[in-house]
Amino acid sequence: MAKLTKKQKEAASKIEKNKLYSLKDAAALIKEIASAKFDESVDIAVRLGVDPRKANQMVRGVVALPHGTGKDVKVLALVTPDKEAEAKEAGADYVGLDEYLQKIKDGWTDVDVIITMPSVMGKLGPLGRILGPRGLMPNPKTGTVTMDVAKAVIEVKAGKIDFKVDKTGIIHAGIGRISFDADKIVDNAHEIIQTLIKLKPTAAKGTYIKSIYLTSTMSPAIALDPKAV
Repeated sequence: MAKLTKKQKEAASKIEKNKLYSLKDAAALIKEIASAKFDESVDIAVRLGVDPRKANQMVRGVVALPHGTGKDVKVLALVTPDKEAEAKEAGADYVGLDEYLQKIKDGWTDVDVIITMPSVMGKLGPLGRILGPRGLMPNPKTGTVTMDVAKAVIEVKAGKIDFKVDKTGIIHAGIGRISFDADKIVDNAHEIIQTLIKLKPTAAKGTYIKSIYLTSTMSPAIALDPKAV
């Protein structure tokens, strides 16, 4: 097990063991204990009382964070020539089709989100092995396969993120940066938690939200009180 650095020990000492913090207190504390020289990412991890192996208990969705993620999201718009202008005007970083399909086949995946059109999805099928594991495959359920390409690009750039429960029943999502005001971290965290509550599968029994943790890139996790949020 790796030894904790002096800064890590100091940060850990400020978190009370076995205490469940309110979202407001956790957001303030995460900013207090951050010590990295870069603008750390603030992440949330929510353990759900679901069995992801069962299709009727899969939790997946999208949420528009009120204050964005603080990250410059790189968007690739795989569109036909008639849609290229609107994709560029909406702020897509890369726009095109065949040339980018070939780049992806050659191993290029230097983007955060890919937005495309229903008519193009057939061409993306063979690239599933490359895009799937990286979470880059467009999906109609997340709004990344659409005829309204401009709207999709604008929403993603503004802070719309998609999430999916992993095989252990946990949702992981980036909800901001340490440079954010604590209130903005609270707002973003609250938005994703409320979205998860709305998405509760009818087949899920017992406690739905089992635990919530707030972390930054270099800091220990802070446990939140699920009942308080």
